[in-house]
Amino acid sequence: MSNLELGFLSFPVLLLMIFLRAPIGLAMLLCGMGGLWLVIGTPNMFLSKLKSETYSTFSSYSLTIIPMFLLMGQFATLSGMSQSLFRAAESWLGHRRGGVAMASVGACAGFGAICGSSLATAATMSRVALPELKRYGYSGGFSTATLAAGGTLGILIPPSVILVIYAILTEQNIAKLFLAAFIPGILAAIGYILTISVYVRVHPDAAGSRDPVPMAERMRALAQVWPVLLVFMLVVGGIYLGWFTPTEGAAVGAAGTGIAALISGNLSWGVFRESIIQTATATAMIFFIVLGAGFYNSFLALSQVPQELSNWVVGQGFAPMTVLLMILLFYLVFGCLMDSLSMILLTIPIFFPVISILDFGMSAEHMAIWFGILVLIVVEVGLITPPVGMNLFIINSMDRETPMSATYRAVMWFVSSDLIRVALLVAFPSITLFLLGD
Repeated sequence: MSNLELGFLSFPVLLLMIFLRAPIGLAMLLCGMGGLWLVIGTPNMFLSKLKSETYSTFSSYSLTIIPMFLLMGQFATLSGMSQSLFRAAESWLGHRRGGVAMASVGACAGFGAICGSSLATAATMSRVALPELKRYGYSGGFSTATLAAGGTLGILIPPSVILVIYAILTEQNIAKLFLAAFIPGILAAIGYILTISVYVRVHPDAAGSRDPVPMAERMRALAQVWPVLLVFMLVVGGIYLGWFTPTEGAAVGAAGTGIAALISGNLSWGVFRESIIQTATATAMIFFIVLGAGFYNSFLALSQVPQELSNWVVGQGFAPMTVLLMILLFYLVFGCLMDSLSMILLTIPIFFPVISILDFGMSAEHMAIWFGILVLIVVEVGLITPPVGMNLFIINSMDRETPMSATYRAVMWFVSSDLIRVALLVAFPSITLFLLGD
């Protein structure tokens, strides 16, 4: 069997292991190591590859940004910033029709700006917002669907751990990717708010009402979210303006979030200890997936699968937009079955070389950034797409009284909003690239 045949055969083996509930990092590691053994053949060369691949993966300076952003999110999660964000959003929007649900989306957007994780955003904001939604008469399915959709903003609004991984894999500028994600992230939040507005008019019984909050109380609630705004502007603005590197910016963000939590009185020794433990646990999980992907992608590179796939696409004469839409459809389908990080690590080394050789009428850098944002959004849609959207299960685990079927029915409204946004960004790349200039 040729190396190329081994490469293509590894895909069904990998998917079988995943469907048998093997951890995705372990599945990629075993497939990669087995493939490398068969391709290299000589035990000494294989063991040398095993040593060098492990060292090169974990000695990468770029990866140090991940635990820093995770620590920033942990400080924000455990120190009560989510409550401040929700109270501020609720005081301004809560009295409107569907306003508490809109406030939940707004709070998710704000929390995503200092968290960078969709699952963490969904889990944290559901603890804060779900009781309020139930208290004001919002139906269970509508409440859980809103929070599941709002949670996806965590990986789109910068800083985003998934964008950092994409930047490392494709050797792109992290600051420019963060800047390019800003407008699509705002569009996502606006799209969800409009979806809520339409939903509560079609289903008026799904949402209750609450009295308006006095202006003085609104201003006090708004003043309490200054740490979130300060940290976001300092990290993203500082990285883009060149004050510090992305890794330094992540460290500044973690320190700033910790100091803000300490000043507010929410950062006790127990909270600090829990933040470190949770960060270490999440970092270990991500790094193990990165290691598995590194071995598997090394095997694919030696088997020439990405190169042969690129050559085949060029030989078929497909229009660039057709190839892009096929790739996005793939992400949409498999995003329902796999988590976003695993999807990015597994597929970008295969699909990015294919996209890179196609002409979309823009520079190679802009094309890479545009493609990265599109992939991120489509993978994000998979987090709330039935039957296996991970955000749906996280939210429903916190509301056992609501049937999953009710969440499924309501969340499809938000999925429709996401698909419209994807269509806009595909048709008009300038929306994504607007802030980058020429």
